[in-house]
Amino acid sequence: MGGWALLFSRTSFFVIFHKTLELKELKQITVIGLGLLGGSIASGVLRCFSGVKVVGFSHRASTRSKARVLGVAGEVVDSLEQSVCGADLVILATPISTFEDIFGRIGKALPDGCIVTDVGSTKVLPHRWAAKKLPRGVHYVGSHPIAGSEQRGVDFARDDLCDRAMCILTATQKTNREGVQTLEEFWSKLGCSVKLMKPAEHDRIFANISHVPHITAAALTNATNGREMKFAGKGFMDTSRIASGPANIWADALLTNTGNISKGIDKVIAELLKLKKAVDNKDRVHIKKLLAAAKKKREALIDYKIQQKEII
Repeated sequence: MGGWALLFSRTSFFVIFHKTLELKELKQITVIGLGLLGGSIASGVLRCFSGVKVVGFSHRASTRSKARVLGVAGEVVDSLEQSVCGADLVILATPISTFEDIFGRIGKALPDGCIVTDVGSTKVLPHRWAAKKLPRGVHYVGSHPIAGSEQRGVDFARDDLCDRAMCILTATQKTNREGVQTLEEFWSKLGCSVKLMKPAEHDRIFANISHVPHITAAALTNATNGREMKFAGKGFMDTSRIASGPANIWADALLTNTGNISKGIDKVIAELLKLKKAVDNKDRVHIKKLLAAAKKKREALIDYKIQQKEII
């Protein structure tokens, strides 16, 4: 059997892979954006893919200089268009709001058959932009490696950042099958466990488990008096940790997934109102019930993550 079988249901689809394009055919991988994640991916490719040319580009000259000193890529170039010449795989690791412009700028420089992906945390709009801006012979597949930290910049890049991380691939009925196959193998070789979703399914899920939690952490921090925060212990520090993420990156995520995020915020508000009502009524039974339900769900999540070896 050649190719793959693609089965759609109402909510998701499942893919049966058959090898169609081997990774050894990749001769050049270009990473656009050399911050923490982009620099780490480029470094990881250098470590895991011997013989593959790794080209990096950043729009900031200072970042390019640091990347050269740190050796995160085999070659760091000064031109966006030059960076993709000869590339078999191009990975965008820039803010989501830049994708549409970058697709348009690199289109004419991309070789026929090139695969383009990204590491953004929303996917419906990138798929739409790629379909509009990229040439017909270039294949876009969405990627979302669940890896990173609150630290920023190429200085913190490390070649094992993707190790043991999950990576979501997103595809539509029009997505090139060989491109999905190649990226599934690519992220697996970098150490990721790979899942496949539709773009809309991805954005709905990650609104609830990533974007709304960030908003909630930011709201908690903003609602707390700065002087009082000096007395905070580990609980507050843990709960507010993700509020330290870069504002521009998170603003992009929120503004490219507005409908799902708005619904998620409404759900959080509804739960807070349940707790507020129980507290106002001094209803110990209901308070304990709500807190116990959250404890049980989180314990089940931790058990699952341990079983999957995603945490130790």
